[in-house]
Amino acid sequence: MTRTLIVVGAGPGLGMGVARAFGRQGCQAGLVARTGAGLRDLARELGEEGITAAAFPADIRDPGFLTAALTAARRDLGPADVLEFSPSPTGPITHAAATTVESVTAQFDLHVRGAVAAVRYVLPQMRARGAGTLLLTTGVSSTVPAPFLADVGAAMAGLRNWAHALHTELAPEGVHVGTVTIASAIVPGDAETDPDVIGARYYAMYRHRGRPEEVIGDMDAFRALAGRPVSAR
Repeated sequence: MTRTLIVVGAGPGLGMGVARAFGRQGCQAGLVARTGAGLRDLARELGEEGITAAAFPADIRDPGFLTAALTAARRDLGPADVLEFSPSPTGPITHAAATTVESVTAQFDLHVRGAVAAVRYVLPQMRARGAGTLLLTTGVSSTVPAPFLADVGAAMAGLRNWAHALHTELAPEGVHVGTVTIASAIVPGDAETDPDVIGARYYAMYRHRGRPEEVIGDMDAFRALAGRPVSAR
């Protein structure tokens, strides 16, 4: 039976790396993101590589639109075996003292509310089957407080915390939950941070279900950077 991967927040970097890694192992890919034309181009690119893929445009910040896209994906590709969630931050990214209610709400809408809406859609099917994988992506600011990524870090820390809680709760039911922390720029051609190299690590996490978290990049280097005095003005 063909397995289905759904990438929420699909883009030409990380999302395509994950889609390729799973697609090369026989999975079909549903791509969900805001950019309709660009998303269809990505699906077409995967198709040219022999990977069955389809585009489902949606604004991830709107649970209604996201649910509609996931419903269309289930109709066209079948139930999700794997959900990968990795939208890039959008909107103002604030220093800690400059964070506003509006800026942090925008990040929570994308990273936390978007993830919760996506997971709540696919999870009942996974629990009914006693199988499935949820891979929730955060950036390094989810773990290392960075004054210059304050509103994003607040949201991603919440997502990371929830992912670990889901891992503990759902493991006895056969549903694997993992969080991937990206502590590096994604650099095509790099031996460690090329999108396809990172995608292979997502696939390895899917295959080896014991670890709740994978870290990509150098956390210590980011800690040193985040600890430097910065000006928010």
